[in-house]
Amino acid sequence: MKKIGMIVGSLRKESFNRSVAKYLASVAPKSYPVSFPDIGNLELYNQDLDDTPTAAWVEFRNEIKELDAFLFVTPEYNRSIPGVLKNAIDVGSRPYGQSVWTGKPGGIVSVSPGAIGGFGASHHLRQVLSCLNVYTMQHPEAYVGNIIEALDDSGQVIAENTQTFLTKYMNSFIHWIDRF
Repeated sequence: MKKIGMIVGSLRKESFNRSVAKYLASVAPKSYPVSFPDIGNLELYNQDLDDTPTAAWVEFRNEIKELDAFLFVTPEYNRSIPGVLKNAIDVGSRPYGQSVWTGKPGGIVSVSPGAIGGFGASHHLRQVLSCLNVYTMQHPEAYVGNIIEALDDSGQVIAENTQTFLTKYMNSFIHWIDRF
């Protein structure tokens, strides 16, 4: 059994990314439990607090330490990742030499209402994760564009082609993390 952390880079109540993340979790095998660590309550990273971390930082770091793999599902903000996601990554990677991310496998799914599907965010995130020694799955890549057309009014993924793609992606991700 391997525990997967689904790190959703959007805080919006009706987030397209959360919809996709929930779908991905629903098609994961039962022997791979998925949790959704909360990144929205983390104070901004400040190195001055390394010796006296906030309770939210300690809780988050402990939660991440217990996970075996990470699947990042992110929107694209200005051709990059949202600040809240970068902050969570920074909180987990500090203090220097004590990163909770290192040596674990990861995957990236970028989601966008636009046609490009968050390509810029995905590549920026890949660059950040490589610096943290997260073994990020290279293929298949997942850029989910035009997401509005794939969801119903309640935010459920209903487009058959999107369901098929996401299911195949999750199967590849499971195969990837089994290598570790």
